[in-house]
Amino acid sequence: MSEFREVEPAQKLVPQTSAVKSFLSGGFGGIACVLVGHPFDLAKVRIQTSANGVYSGTADVFKQTLKADGFRGLYRGMATPLVGVTPIFAVSFWGYDMGKKIVYAATPGRASTELTISELAFAGFFSAVPTTLLMSPSERVKVILQTQGSGANKLYNGPVDVVRALYKEGGIASIFRGTTATLLRDGPGSAAYFVAYELVKKALIPAGGTANDLNPLSVLFAGGMAGVAMWTIAIPPDVLKSRLQSAPAGTYKGTADVLRVLLKTEGPQALFKGLGPAMLRAFPANAATFLGVEYSLRAMNMIW
Repeated sequence: MSEFREVEPAQKLVPQTSAVKSFLSGGFGGIACVLVGHPFDLAKVRIQTSANGVYSGTADVFKQTLKADGFRGLYRGMATPLVGVTPIFAVSFWGYDMGKKIVYAATPGRASTELTISELAFAGFFSAVPTTLLMSPSERVKVILQTQGSGANKLYNGPVDVVRALYKEGGIASIFRGTTATLLRDGPGSAAYFVAYELVKKALIPAGGTANDLNPLSVLFAGGMAGVAMWTIAIPPDVLKSRLQSAPAGTYKGTADVLRVLLKTEGPQALFKGLGPAMLRAFPANAATFLGVEYSLRAMNMIW
Protein backbone atom coordinates (compact mmCIF):
# COMPACT_ATOMS: atom_id res chain seq x y z
CA MET A 1 0.00 0.00 0.00
CA SER A 2 1.31 3.42 -0.92
CA GLU A 3 2.13 5.64 2.04
CA PHE A 4 0.73 8.61 0.16
CA ARG A 5 -2.96 8.87 -0.54
CA GLU A 6 -4.21 10.51 -3.66
CA VAL A 7 -5.17 14.08 -3.03
CA GLU A 8 -8.35 15.27 -4.74
CA PRO A 9 -7.89 18.47 -6.71
CA ALA A 10 -9.15 21.52 -4.89
CA GLN A 11 -12.35 22.89 -6.33
CA LYS A 12 -12.54 26.55 -7.08
CA LEU A 13 -15.36 28.10 -5.15
CA VAL A 14 -17.56 30.18 -7.42
CA PRO A 15 -19.98 32.60 -5.74
CA GLN A 16 -23.50 31.35 -6.33
CA THR A 17 -26.82 32.97 -5.57
CA SER A 18 -29.98 30.91 -5.46
CA ALA A 19 -32.08 31.41 -8.59
CA VAL A 20 -35.15 31.77 -6.39
CA LYS A 21 -33.48 34.51 -4.31
CA SER A 22 -32.31 36.32 -7.44
CA PHE A 23 -35.85 36.17 -8.80
CA LEU A 24 -37.53 37.42 -5.62
CA SER A 25 -34.99 40.16 -4.88
CA GLY A 26 -35.38 41.46 -8.44
CA GLY A 27 -39.11 41.68 -7.88
CA PHE A 28 -38.68 43.74 -4.71
CA GLY A 29 -36.27 46.03 -6.55
CA GLY A 30 -38.67 46.48 -9.44
CA ILE A 31 -41.54 47.56 -7.20
CA ALA A 32 -39.30 50.18 -5.59
CA CYS A 33 -38.23 51.38 -9.03
CA VAL A 34 -41.78 51.94 -10.28
CA LEU A 35 -42.98 53.72 -7.16
CA VAL A 36 -40.09 56.19 -7.31
CA GLY A 37 -39.64 56.62 -11.05
CA HIS A 38 -43.08 56.46 -12.71
CA PRO A 39 -43.84 60.22 -12.88
CA PHE A 40 -40.52 60.80 -14.66
CA ASP A 41 -41.24 57.90 -17.02
CA LEU A 42 -44.61 59.40 -17.86
CA ALA A 43 -42.93 62.73 -18.67
CA LYS A 44 -40.33 60.95 -20.85
CA VAL A 45 -42.93 59.09 -22.89
CA ARG A 46 -45.13 62.15 -23.41
CA ILE A 47 -42.20 64.24 -24.60
CA GLN A 48 -41.02 61.44 -26.92
CA THR A 49 -44.42 60.88 -28.53
CA SER A 50 -45.78 64.44 -28.71
CA ALA A 51 -45.38 66.91 -31.57
CA ASN A 52 -42.73 69.60 -31.26
CA GLY A 53 -43.85 72.47 -29.05
CA VAL A 54 -46.47 70.61 -27.01
CA TYR A 55 -44.20 70.50 -23.98
CA SER A 56 -41.27 72.76 -23.17
CA GLY A 57 -39.68 70.21 -20.84
CA THR A 58 -40.18 67.88 -17.89
CA ALA A 59 -41.53 70.58 -15.59
CA ASP A 60 -44.08 71.58 -18.24
CA VAL A 61 -45.30 67.98 -18.53
CA PHE A 62 -45.80 67.88 -14.77
CA LYS A 63 -47.55 71.27 -14.82
CA GLN A 64 -49.97 70.34 -17.59
CA THR A 65 -50.62 66.88 -16.14
CA LEU A 66 -51.36 68.23 -12.67
CA LYS A 67 -53.68 70.86 -14.13
CA ALA A 68 -55.60 68.35 -16.26
CA ASP A 69 -55.65 65.25 -14.05
CA GLY A 70 -54.35 66.21 -10.61
CA PHE A 71 -51.66 64.30 -8.71
CA ARG A 72 -53.07 60.94 -9.78
CA GLY A 73 -52.32 61.89 -13.37
CA LEU A 74 -48.60 61.60 -12.68
CA TYR A 75 -49.14 57.90 -12.01
CA ARG A 76 -51.33 57.21 -15.04
CA GLY A 77 -50.41 53.89 -16.61
CA MET A 78 -48.61 52.72 -13.46
CA ALA A 79 -50.88 49.70 -12.93
CA THR A 80 -49.31 47.82 -15.84
CA PRO A 81 -45.65 48.17 -14.82
CA LEU A 82 -46.50 47.72 -11.15
CA VAL A 83 -48.35 44.47 -11.80
CA GLY A 84 -45.81 43.36 -14.37
CA VAL A 85 -42.75 44.71 -12.59
CA THR A 86 -42.32 41.79 -10.24
CA PRO A 87 -41.86 39.21 -13.01
CA ILE A 88 -40.01 41.69 -15.27
CA PHE A 89 -37.37 42.75 -12.76
CA ALA A 90 -37.37 39.31 -11.20
CA VAL A 91 -36.54 37.78 -14.58
CA SER A 92 -33.96 40.51 -15.22
CA PHE A 93 -31.98 39.80 -12.05
CA TRP A 94 -32.50 36.05 -12.47
CA GLY A 95 -31.22 36.38 -16.04
CA TYR A 96 -28.18 38.34 -14.86
CA ASP A 97 -27.39 35.65 -12.31
CA MET A 98 -27.84 32.97 -14.98
CA GLY A 99 -25.58 34.92 -17.34
CA LYS A 100 -22.83 34.92 -14.71
CA LYS A 101 -23.29 31.19 -14.14
CA ILE A 102 -22.94 30.61 -17.89
CA VAL A 103 -19.64 32.50 -17.82
CA TYR A 104 -18.37 30.40 -14.90
CA ALA A 105 -19.49 27.18 -16.61
CA ALA A 106 -17.70 28.19 -19.82
CA THR A 107 -14.44 28.98 -17.98
CA PRO A 108 -13.90 26.10 -15.52
CA GLY A 109 -10.16 26.67 -15.23
CA ARG A 110 -10.35 30.37 -14.46
CA ALA A 111 -7.76 31.68 -12.01
CA SER A 112 -10.13 34.13 -10.32
CA THR A 113 -13.83 34.14 -9.51
CA GLU A 114 -13.93 37.88 -10.23
CA LEU A 115 -15.62 38.53 -13.56
CA THR A 116 -14.07 40.84 -16.13
CA ILE A 117 -15.93 43.84 -17.54
CA SER A 118 -16.69 41.96 -20.77
CA GLU A 119 -18.02 38.97 -18.80
CA LEU A 120 -20.25 41.22 -16.70
CA ALA A 121 -21.44 42.91 -19.90
CA PHE A 122 -22.33 39.51 -21.39
CA ALA A 123 -24.32 38.59 -18.28
CA GLY A 124 -26.07 41.95 -18.38
CA PHE A 125 -26.97 41.63 -22.06
CA PHE A 126 -28.11 38.05 -21.51
CA SER A 127 -30.53 39.24 -18.80
CA ALA A 128 -32.35 41.37 -21.37
CA VAL A 129 -33.23 38.44 -23.63
CA PRO A 130 -35.82 36.70 -21.42
CA THR A 131 -36.86 40.02 -19.87
CA THR A 132 -37.87 41.43 -23.27
CA LEU A 133 -40.60 38.80 -23.63
CA LEU A 134 -42.33 40.34 -20.60
CA MET A 135 -41.14 43.93 -20.98
CA SER A 136 -42.35 44.50 -24.54
CA PRO A 137 -46.11 43.92 -24.05
CA SER A 138 -46.02 45.67 -20.68
CA GLU A 139 -44.34 48.72 -22.23
CA ARG A 140 -46.81 48.67 -25.13
CA VAL A 141 -49.78 48.90 -22.79
CA LYS A 142 -48.08 51.45 -20.52
CA VAL A 143 -47.15 53.77 -23.41
CA ILE A 144 -50.70 53.73 -24.78
CA LEU A 145 -52.16 54.59 -21.38
CA GLN A 146 -49.60 57.33 -20.81
CA THR A 147 -50.22 59.01 -24.15
CA GLN A 148 -54.00 58.83 -24.32
CA GLY A 149 -56.06 61.93 -23.63
CA SER A 150 -58.03 62.68 -20.49
CA GLY A 151 -61.69 63.31 -19.82
CA ALA A 152 -63.77 63.05 -22.99
CA ASN A 153 -60.64 62.14 -24.97
CA LYS A 154 -59.86 59.14 -22.78
CA LEU A 155 -59.93 55.99 -24.90
CA TYR A 156 -59.18 53.21 -22.40
CA ASN A 157 -60.27 52.46 -18.85
CA GLY A 158 -57.16 50.52 -17.89
CA PRO A 159 -54.61 47.87 -18.90
CA VAL A 160 -57.16 45.11 -19.52
CA ASP A 161 -59.14 47.40 -21.82
CA VAL A 162 -55.97 48.20 -23.79
CA VAL A 163 -55.00 44.52 -24.15
CA ARG A 164 -58.51 43.66 -25.33
CA ALA A 165 -58.43 46.43 -27.93
CA LEU A 166 -54.94 45.54 -29.15
CA TYR A 167 -55.82 41.88 -29.53
CA LYS A 168 -58.95 42.81 -31.48
CA GLU A 169 -56.85 45.12 -33.66
CA GLY A 170 -54.07 42.75 -34.62
CA GLY A 171 -53.89 39.74 -32.33
CA ILE A 172 -50.78 38.79 -30.36
CA ALA A 173 -48.55 40.61 -32.87
CA SER A 174 -50.17 43.92 -31.96
CA ILE A 175 -49.64 43.35 -28.24
CA PHE A 176 -45.96 42.52 -28.83
CA ARG A 177 -45.32 45.40 -31.23
CA GLY A 178 -41.94 46.97 -30.44
CA THR A 179 -40.23 43.81 -29.22
CA THR A 180 -37.17 44.33 -31.43
CA ALA A 181 -36.85 47.95 -30.34
CA THR A 182 -37.18 46.87 -26.72
CA LEU A 183 -34.30 44.41 -27.08
CA LEU A 184 -32.21 47.04 -28.92
CA ARG A 185 -32.71 49.27 -25.90
CA ASP A 186 -32.41 46.76 -23.09
CA GLY A 187 -29.58 44.57 -24.44
CA PRO A 188 -26.82 47.20 -24.49
CA GLY A 189 -28.60 49.13 -21.73
CA SER A 190 -28.60 46.17 -19.34
CA ALA A 191 -24.95 45.47 -20.12
CA ALA A 192 -24.05 49.04 -19.13
CA TYR A 193 -26.45 48.87 -16.16
CA PHE A 194 -24.93 45.87 -14.44
CA VAL A 195 -21.32 46.69 -15.35
CA ALA A 196 -21.67 50.17 -13.87
CA TYR A 197 -23.28 48.84 -10.70
CA GLU A 198 -20.61 46.20 -10.13
CA LEU A 199 -17.73 48.63 -10.77
CA VAL A 200 -19.10 51.42 -8.57
CA LYS A 201 -20.03 48.96 -5.83
CA LYS A 202 -16.52 47.47 -5.91
CA ALA A 203 -14.97 50.94 -5.64
CA LEU A 204 -17.09 51.72 -2.56
CA ILE A 205 -16.35 48.52 -0.61
CA PRO A 206 -14.25 49.36 2.49
CA ALA A 207 -10.65 48.11 2.48
CA GLY A 208 -10.60 44.46 3.53
CA GLY A 209 -14.39 44.29 3.45
CA THR A 210 -17.02 42.65 1.27
CA ALA A 211 -20.12 43.80 -0.55
CA ASN A 212 -22.14 43.03 2.56
CA ASP A 213 -20.27 45.82 4.35
CA LEU A 214 -21.73 48.49 2.08
CA ASN A 215 -24.10 50.88 3.83
CA PRO A 216 -27.45 51.92 2.31
CA LEU A 217 -26.06 55.21 0.96
CA SER A 218 -23.34 53.35 -0.95
CA VAL A 219 -25.90 50.94 -2.43
CA LEU A 220 -28.13 53.88 -3.39
CA PHE A 221 -25.23 55.66 -5.09
CA ALA A 222 -24.08 52.57 -7.00
CA GLY A 223 -27.64 51.83 -8.11
CA GLY A 224 -28.21 55.42 -9.17
CA MET A 225 -25.04 55.46 -11.26
CA ALA A 226 -26.09 52.18 -12.88
CA GLY A 227 -29.32 53.84 -13.99
CA VAL A 228 -27.45 56.84 -15.38
CA ALA A 229 -25.09 54.54 -17.31
CA MET A 230 -28.00 52.64 -18.84
CA TRP A 231 -30.03 55.64 -19.94
CA THR A 232 -27.00 57.42 -21.35
CA ILE A 233 -27.02 54.89 -24.20
CA ALA A 234 -30.65 53.70 -24.14
CA ILE A 235 -32.52 56.86 -25.12
CA PRO A 236 -32.31 56.59 -28.96
CA PRO A 237 -33.77 53.06 -29.16
CA ASP A 238 -36.26 54.03 -26.44
CA VAL A 239 -37.54 56.90 -28.60
CA LEU A 240 -38.00 54.48 -31.50
CA LYS A 241 -39.81 52.03 -29.23
CA SER A 242 -42.17 54.68 -27.84
CA ARG A 243 -43.02 56.01 -31.31
CA LEU A 244 -43.65 52.53 -32.69
CA GLN A 245 -45.73 51.36 -29.72
CA SER A 246 -47.89 54.48 -29.48
CA ALA A 247 -48.61 54.92 -33.21
CA PRO A 248 -51.86 53.73 -34.83
CA ALA A 249 -51.65 50.44 -36.68
CA GLY A 250 -50.04 50.77 -40.10
CA THR A 251 -48.14 53.96 -39.34
CA TYR A 252 -44.74 52.24 -39.42
CA LYS A 253 -43.45 49.03 -40.97
CA GLY A 254 -41.06 48.42 -38.08
CA THR A 255 -38.24 49.88 -36.01
CA ALA A 256 -36.09 50.74 -39.03
CA ASP A 257 -39.01 52.60 -40.61
CA VAL A 258 -39.52 54.64 -37.43
CA LEU A 259 -35.84 55.63 -37.57
CA ARG A 260 -36.08 56.60 -41.25
CA VAL A 261 -39.19 58.76 -40.76
CA LEU A 262 -37.87 60.34 -37.58
CA LEU A 263 -34.55 61.35 -39.14
CA LYS A 264 -36.30 62.69 -42.25
CA THR A 265 -38.94 64.75 -40.46
CA GLU A 266 -37.31 65.81 -37.19
CA GLY A 267 -33.58 65.24 -37.57
CA PRO A 268 -31.06 63.35 -35.38
CA GLN A 269 -31.84 65.46 -32.32
CA ALA A 270 -35.24 63.77 -32.10
CA LEU A 271 -33.49 60.55 -31.09
CA PHE A 272 -32.70 62.20 -27.77
CA LYS A 273 -36.21 63.40 -26.95
CA GLY A 274 -37.04 62.63 -23.35
CA LEU A 275 -33.39 62.57 -22.26
CA GLY A 276 -34.07 65.10 -19.50
CA PRO A 277 -36.81 63.20 -17.63
CA ALA A 278 -35.06 59.89 -18.33
CA MET A 279 -31.91 61.11 -16.61
CA LEU A 280 -33.88 62.72 -13.77
CA ARG A 281 -35.60 59.37 -13.25
CA ALA A 282 -32.49 57.24 -13.76
CA PHE A 283 -30.70 57.99 -10.51
CA PRO A 284 -33.50 57.86 -7.89
CA ALA A 285 -35.47 55.03 -9.51
CA ASN A 286 -32.48 52.73 -9.92
CA ALA A 287 -31.02 53.69 -6.57
CA ALA A 288 -34.31 52.46 -5.10
CA THR A 289 -34.14 49.34 -7.30
CA PHE A 290 -30.77 48.16 -6.05
CA LEU A 291 -31.54 49.09 -2.47
CA GLY A 292 -34.60 46.86 -2.71
CA VAL A 293 -32.61 44.09 -4.37
CA GLU A 294 -29.63 44.13 -1.99
CA TYR A 295 -31.55 44.37 1.27
CA SER A 296 -34.27 41.89 0.33
CA LEU A 297 -31.47 39.48 -0.65
CA ARG A 298 -29.71 40.03 2.67
CA ALA A 299 -33.00 39.42 4.50
CA MET A 300 -33.55 36.17 2.59
CA ASN A 301 -29.99 35.06 3.29
CA MET A 302 -30.68 35.51 7.01
CA ILE A 303 -33.85 33.42 6.79
CA TRP A 304 -32.58 30.58 4.56
